[in-house]
Formats: sequence, structure tokens, C-alpha cells
Amino acid sequence: MSDFILPDIGEGIVECELVKWLVAEGDIIEEDQPVAEVMTDKALVEIPAPYKGKVTRLYHKEGDIAKVHAPLFELVEVDGEGGQDETPAAKPAETVSEEPATPEPAPAAKTDAGDVTEDFILPDIGEGIVECEVVEWRVAEGDEIEEDQPVVDVMTDKAMVEITAPKAGRVTKLYHQQQEMARVHAPLFAFIPRDRDEPAETKAESRPAPESAPAPAKPVATGNRPRIPASPAVRRLVREHNLDLANIAGSGKDGRVLKADVLAHLEQPAPSAPSRQPASEAPAAKADSEHRKPGRELEARVEPIRGVRAAMARSMVASATTIPHFIYSEDIDVTDLLALREQLKPEAEARGSRLTLMPFFMKAMALAIQEFPLLNSQLNDDVTEIHYQPHCNIGMAVDSKAGLMVPNVKGVESLTLLGVADEVTRLTEAARSGRVSQEDLKGGTITISNIGALGGTYASPIINAPEVAIVALGRTQKLPRFDANGNVVERAILTVSWAGDHRIIDGGTIARFCNRWKGYLESPQSMLLHLG
Repeated sequence: MSDFILPDIGEGIVECELVKWLVAEGDIIEEDQPVAEVMTDKALVEIPAPYKGKVTRLYHKEGDIAKVHAPLFELVEVDGEGGQDETPAAKPAETVSEEPATPEPAPAAKTDAGDVTEDFILPDIGEGIVECEVVEWRVAEGDEIEEDQPVVDVMTDKAMVEITAPKAGRVTKLYHQQQEMARVHAPLFAFIPRDRDEPAETKAESRPAPESAPAPAKPVATGNRPRIPASPAVRRLVREHNLDLANIAGSGKDGRVLKADVLAHLEQPAPSAPSRQPASEAPAAKADSEHRKPGRELEARVEPIRGVRAAMARSMVASATTIPHFIYSEDIDVTDLLALREQLKPEAEARGSRLTLMPFFMKAMALAIQEFPLLNSQLNDDVTEIHYQPHCNIGMAVDSKAGLMVPNVKGVESLTLLGVADEVTRLTEAARSGRVSQEDLKGGTITISNIGALGGTYASPIINAPEVAIVALGRTQKLPRFDANGNVVERAILTVSWAGDHRIIDGGTIARFCNRWKGYLESPQSMLLHLG
């Protein structure tokens, strides 16, 4: 039996989101069989099995964050019978627990009395925080705790954080004294879950005491029923009013109980009261209740920023705060280009290619870059050198479900128009499905953002560092223009908005480059003179 360690899945990637398990605990899997799909900052990655075996444990739930170089799942090799025979004998403690799917990070251990204890591992409590000070223990060793009961207050370098119990049980050990430093991802306290706690004799002793009050009888069943989704704040409100969470209908996703649901439950007995109220008070109370209800229902929905969106957030902030952007806009008459595309479209479709305007934009850009290579360069970190790139790898921003992705077409200068069209189709489909490869995301030298496909005319795009230029294409509009004879005619006008790195690109350079690019697009047949 061995743990499968999540390997390196991309340069600089230290964690990923587990999107989907393709197997379940107990499944027999073959070598190289897909086991899980994980989302990194850049793409969706499929994790295969290293060898044939039986999956005995999945360490994460779908939606959890998995760390690179940490266990992802547990696998028992089934090629030989010896490995299978050793497994039950080697881990007798696991048969005590009836929760094989529990994603607890710490292994269970037995006490002298035979009870199975679990370590509570201090979770991430803030970005970049690796340790905290134990300020006050709310419980002592031997205390009974309920699910989501506050256990300890810890102080980080940013705020006081309240740590709650993951499930009901009995505290057996506190690993730190007050004012000591506790490490993130290290044991904080040990406890025996209630569903594995003392035998019936001990439970019988603890039962008579709370008979005078009905509320304490509830925890006995908590180990056998499914966990009801609710935030710690909502659970605290339930405890304060001596309510049973199972009796409250949840209106949130997957039956999640919201604060509004608890408050509405508290008001349910009120309808019997109006018969004893004066008639004049009942309408006023009803109006006051209706007036307060919308405020309780409007709870903010919290969604963590992960994967591609997190990567975009970091790169956009870095680019916007470190690169001085120079914005330049221009109108391009694409009437003749649209006509040429319609003329070539049937032949392209006959060859299995989808011909859009993007391949024309890219080929014209690659030709213009031959004359203005500064637009296809990169700066070193110290801003002391300009690195002129040998190939024109044009990126295109794709709006996918996972967030903004910018795959790039490699070597546009050496591809045919149909070759560029095929690459544009392939990369667009891959990006929208979240399965674009790391290789397709690396090595871009200049970027096109076709925001006009969704709407809008002008934009102020942010440079995709370490590139030095990006262009946003607005939507094409039918506008009146004067022809050579002074007559007003209808023309298809496309507005483009450039952003250049003003540390090395001045207004004159970007204007001359755009004029050359515009000339190729307004007279697409002129590109034939320069195609190599």
C-alpha cells in the first residue's frame, strides 16, 4: 500500500483544485487509467494511475485544494496476492472506524481504552500565514464538544481567529499551552469522535444527567446522520436558541441552512399569538415582520478565487501596476476583407477548416512585425535589455468557463492562412473546455483580444506581461463614409485599441506599426506581395 504523491503539473504550480474524481474508493484501476481531474492556475490536468491497484482512500473531496508533492489518493497494488493479504493485518485500527471516505489529514490512533482518536490539523487561516499564537482554550482535556463548537482562539499577524470543532466528540489532548505558537498544517488537539466514543455502558452514564432538559439529547444521533450544511455562525445561532438544525428547512444550495432560515423558523410559532392580540396590534406586527424580511434574506454569496481566475488576478495586478500603458485607437475599414473571407470560406470549409477573420488579423500582424520587431520583443526584469523574439507567437484571449485563458498560435509567420485557421479553432475549443495544454499557454509574444465578439467598440486592454503590446478588437459597425468621388457609402468599420509598454514603445512607433497592419487589412490582396 502506498500514497500517490501529486507530482509537478506545471512550472511554478504549488497547488491545484480537485475538480472531479474519476474513480471511487474500492475501485480497481489499471495503469495509466485517468483517476482525477485537477485545475491549476492555467489549465485542466488529468492525473493517471501509476500502476494497477485498488483505490483504498481519496484524500480530498471535489472542490478541495490539493498540494503538489502531497498525497492525493491511496493505492494498493493488486498484481501480487501478498500485498492484498498484508493490508488488513497491517491496519487493524481502520476496521474500528466506519468512515473509510473521511478526508481527515491525520491518521487515527488508539488510546489505552481502545478508543480511536483523531488529530485536528490546524487549517489554513489566512494567505501566507504559517503559524499563530494560541490565545485562549475554550475547552479542557476530557470535555465533550459539539460539532462547530468554538474550541480555541488563535491570533495571527492579521486578526483573531476562532477555531471550531469539526465534529462532536471528546477532547483527549491539547497539544499547545496558551501563548504558545501553533503551526499551520500541524496537530492542534486530539479528540475521540462521538460515533467511535465510549461503549454503551459509558454512554448510559452520561444520559441521565441531561434528562431534565430536552436539548442535550440531540448530540447522540449526530454521528449517524449526514452533516447538514451550515456556516459556523448559523450553527452558533441554532445553539443559542436551543434548536435542532435537522428541524430547520434549508433554502441554500444543497439544503444549506442560512441565517434567514433560522430566523424564519423562530417566527413560526408566532401565528398562534394573533388570536390573543388586540386586532389593532396584529396588522402592525405583520407589517413590521414583512418590512424586516428582505434584509435577512439578502446574504452575500462568498466564492473563493481559484485556478485560472486567481492566476489572472495576480498577473493583471502585476501588469497594471508595473507597466506604464500607452493607449492608441484606430478605425479600420474591413469591407474588402469581409468580402475576401466570404469568397474563400467555401473552399476552406471543403478542406475542413473554419475561416474567421482572426487568421487574417494574425497573418497581417506577423507581416507588420517583420518591419517593426520591437512590438514582438520582451524586456528583462531589470529593464536593461530588449529581447527580440525569433518567432511571432500570437496569443488570443479566450473567455472560458474557468476564466480568461490566452493560448497562442506558434510561428504565425511560417504558417499558411488555413494553418493559422486550424490552430485558432483547435486552441479556442481547448480553452473553452478547460483542456488547453501548458505548451499552448507558454511562449506568447503579442496578444489579440477580440472583445468585439461580445460587444463594445473601444477598450483599454492590459498587457499580458512579459509581452510589450496587446490589441483589443471592437465590434464591426456599418457606418457612412465618403468614397473617392465624395459620395456617402456604407462601409464596415472595425475599431481597434492598442496598449503598448511605454518604457520602450513610444506613440510614433505604435502609430506606424498600426498603419502598416491597417494597410494589410484594408487591402488584403497586398499581403500576397510579402508572403514568404
